[in-house]
Amino acid sequence: MSAQKACSRDELSVGTAKRVVLDGVPIAVVVDSAGEVHALGDTCTHGDISLAEGFVEDDTLECWAHGSRFELTTGKPLTLPAYEPVPVFAVEIRDGDVYIDPSATLAV
Repeated sequence: MSAQKACSRDELSVGTAKRVVLDGVPIAVVVDSAGEVHALGDTCTHGDISLAEGFVEDDTLECWAHGSRFELTTGKPLTLPAYEPVPVFAVEIRDGDVYIDPSATLAV
């Protein structure tokens, strides 16, 4: 599979997350405090909760329900109760649009 358009870069802002679904894969698209775009699996590994509804702080995304924080670059949980990482996907910005390949996760 190849990268697909997830959204326009203009739809995103620093400190926010947007939920997109590509080929049935829910993905949280996040802009960190430095303005870099990240893509993580949108489901918290502690429970069936959308991470895109959570809180972005610096380089982490926090689940609003139980407080687990995930590193944007690796998907690793930094706080309990989650102990399993979420997948991380490569992001490409082309002509002002965000492209993600939902079948290819980054090895960290």
